[in-house]
Order: sequence, then structure tokens, then C-alpha cells
Amino acid sequence: MRLLITLGVLVPTCFAGWLIWQSAGGAAEAGGSTPTLMPLPQDPESREGSAGSGGEPGGGGGSDAAGGKPLKGMTVVIDPGHNPNNRYHAAEINRSVSIGTGRKECDTTGTATASGYSEAKFTLDLARRVRAGLRERGATVKLTQDGRRPWGPCVDDRAEAGNRADADAVVSLHADGAPAGRRGFHVIIPESVKEGRADTRAVAGPSRRLGRELADSFREFTGSKPASYAGDGNGTDTRGDLGGLNLTRVPKVFLECGNMRDPRDAADLTDRSWRDRAARGVVEGLAGFLTEKR
Repeated sequence: MRLLITLGVLVPTCFAGWLIWQSAGGAAEAGGSTPTLMPLPQDPESREGSAGSGGEPGGGGGSDAAGGKPLKGMTVVIDPGHNPNNRYHAAEINRSVSIGTGRKECDTTGTATASGYSEAKFTLDLARRVRAGLRERGATVKLTQDGRRPWGPCVDDRAEAGNRADADAVVSLHADGAPAGRRGFHVIIPESVKEGRADTRAVAGPSRRLGRELADSFREFTGSKPASYAGDGNGTDTRGDLGGLNLTRVPKVFLECGNMRDPRDAADLTDRSWRDRAARGVVEGLAGFLTEKR
């Protein structure tokens, strides 16, 4: 009798649990689909190598909705601007290097918010999030530096990292240091130049397409507006005075994600959930460009 009572309780309970599991998405394993969310790095201080040291292709435990890896076979280099340790190495980063059309300092410390959150910390955090998202899609991702270098690398070495990797695309991540009141993001695109060591004629067009995809996607996912104080007012700016762009031989752009000196932009840049959305914007912009490139 006790056995019959127990079964009478367990059977409907288990059936109800099965229904809950089904409605929560358990059936996705049997061929259903669930929304693809932007993954976060499980280990922000991972030992993955940089582009300068021939880093290994990423693993990653995700896929697109169809169960594939749409960016498999594509190589992306992410360049986190500056370095948190640059401030301790003034002599090294102040020495001049060739930018193709002239000479500039090796690197700088970058800017920071009024509360002291540095551009270098921001770009490194965002780069790791972007790396995770791109690996989800099967891309091989390399960073120019992953926070373990004592300083740098120099701007010419950053450009060479993308060239050496024969990257399909390179994005250098930054945040601006304009006066407060100037807000928004912009993507810097290489000007078509042929001077000294600089020759961007072959990559200026593809870089412009990359920049446009990135600007549109970044705006969509972050809700940020294009900066009105830089470039064309639509989120892109073309320049021929940056060594990281002048010396590239592969499609490359700079992304200035916002103005760290403006309180409202700084509130976004220091917010983890906003950085998740920013990373998703970068990933989707790169995916759009790379898919078209295939």
C-alpha cells in the first residue's frame, strides 16, 4: 500500500518536472534553437598567447544557432590600445619609431576617467570579451598584448602583429580623451597613402568597409551615438597620421568607444553590462565584414 501511495505522488511530480524542463528549453538539444548570447571570458587572465608571440587558436564552447562555426578559418587580431604598465616605463614608450610617413613616440599611457579608470584597463577588458565572442564563432583570435608585457608594444609593432598573422581583419580598441561635453564613438579608417614605409592603397577600401560594418553594429548594440566632434558625423574618421594604420598591410581600423573625460560616456565605459554590449557590437561588426569577405 505504501509503495502504491509513493508512486502516486512521484509520477505526477516527475511528469510536471519534465514539462517544466521542456518549456525552459531542454528540447533545444533535440534540434530546437535558443537565443545566442554574448559569452564572457571564463578566465580574464588566461594564458593565451599574443599575436606577437604566435598565440594559439582559441577553443570555445559555443556555436551559432545552426551548430556551426561561421568564422572558422578566419584570423582576427585585436589590439588593446596602450598598456596598464606604460606609466612605469616612460623612457621606453617615449622613444620615437617610424610610422611610415614620419616618426612618433613608441606608445603612450592613454587617458582615464575622472575616477581613475584607465583607457588601458578598459581596452584590455573589452578585448578579452571580444575574443570570447569571436571564438564562439570559430575564429582564430590573437591579441597584440594580453596584460603580461612590461610595456608597449610600440605602434609599429602593433601594426606588424596584424601583418605577421596575415589577419583577415584587425581592430585596435581605444577610448578618447576629448574635453567633457563631447560624447560618442567613432571608427578611424586608414587614409590611402603611399609615402616612405607607408602604403595603405590596397587595404584602404576593405578597411573602410570594415569600419562601416563596425560603426553600424556598435551603434546598434550599445545605443551610443556617433561622435559629432570627430570625422564625418556618422561614426567614421579617415586619418593618415597613425602608425598603427599607416603600416598595416591588412584591413584594420581603430575604434574609439567613447570619451572617458565626459561623465556620461565614462558611466558607460565603466559599466560591465555596457562593455558586454560593446563587445557584442564589435563581434557582430567583424562577423558581418568577414562573412562578406569569404
